[in-house]
Amino acid sequence: MARAGAPLDRAAGAVVLLHGRGATAESILTLAAELGRPDLAYLAPQAAGSTWYPYSFLAPLAANEPWLSSALAAVGRTLDLAAGAGHPAERVALVGFSQGACLALEYVARHLRRYAGVAGLSGGLIGPEGTPRPSPAAGAGPPPLAGTPVFLGCGVPDPHVPAARVEETARVLEGLGAAVTLRLYPGLGHTVNADELAQVRRLLP
Repeated sequence: MARAGAPLDRAAGAVVLLHGRGATAESILTLAAELGRPDLAYLAPQAAGSTWYPYSFLAPLAANEPWLSSALAAVGRTLDLAAGAGHPAERVALVGFSQGACLALEYVARHLRRYAGVAGLSGGLIGPEGTPRPSPAAGAGPPPLAGTPVFLGCGVPDPHVPAARVEETARVLEGLGAAVTLRLYPGLGHTVNADELAQVRRLLP
């Protein structure tokens, strides 16, 4: 676990940063300086071998097991660490890039509650087209994600992430009660631009 920003027990809130394939926790922590919120605690778990799961995020779910379950558990442990220091999920933002974006979005779709915010930068929900997703029961009370603000940003074309999957992810999360902002950036490629960083700042606790 790499850290930046304010000490967790004295921070105004927490941000979980999830790195991409082949990257490191330290590399994703460079976003902390870009976000301009030194009062927040930034927590970045490290994937074993710098890879959260071995195959494409579009592969059958079983193909990426047991690595996917292990990666999701690492996100859960990071949120538990924040909660233990007085930062429940509604005071924690999840921000991921590429494979880390896919992991963040998949975690939120499987653990339905209010978060401070979620940003998936160049990523989407994990699994092939048609993967079953939770569906809130009619009349069962407030939407499970309870208005959690979600930002999805991606270049078009992106060599790793089809725009159709990002759009599908937006529909699924909206159906689960999130307030989704989706922006596709022609010619951006597989990287992050200034507008995306501005959108992430709006999600921070």
